[in-house]
Amino acid sequence: MTRTALFVIDIQGELAQDPKTEIPHAKRIREAGDAILTKAREAIDKARANGQHSDLEIVIVQHEEKPEEGTMIRGSKSWELVFAPREGDDTEILVSKDVSDTFESNPQLASQLKARGVENIVAFGIQSEYCVRSTCNGALAAGFKVTLLQGAHSTYDVDGKKAEEIETEVGQELKEKGTDIIPWASWQP
Repeated sequence: MTRTALFVIDIQGELAQDPKTEIPHAKRIREAGDAILTKAREAIDKARANGQHSDLEIVIVQHEEKPEEGTMIRGSKSWELVFAPREGDDTEILVSKDVSDTFESNPQLASQLKARGVENIVAFGIQSEYCVRSTCNGALAAGFKVTLLQGAHSTYDVDGKKAEEIETEVGQELKEKGTDIIPWASWQP
């Protein structure tokens, strides 16, 4: 059975819940994330209720910095997750990282996912041009089929570019490398 891992990337306090530091489209990302996770968890629960193993798992990615590197320090409000994995649910895992690419930060992750039958990665989160792009590139390099959920990833306005422009550029760059880009609302687990 081909399985999919839904990557929820760095939707954390500093980036998505603090009015002083959050990205401009934090509310959109929180609302999209809530809807995506609800849909994914309902599909997992439905499979269980029917006595089946789900072909979906959820990977919650949490960025962590050292005090000299930034403010997303383990235990801080900035570091806290907006969407935590469900307690005691073996279809949801928490992965910590300290560089942009989740796979680079966790060299064993690709083989662990493949051992569980995962061939597809579906990704969304924060920041488009850093951790989202890097993790998608890492997944492609590891041989996964990758889908990026358009409208469910974003970033800050940077260097005279609006966040939406950066989202589009990252989507186009990843599409040219073989990533499927689909509107988040059309994704079906």
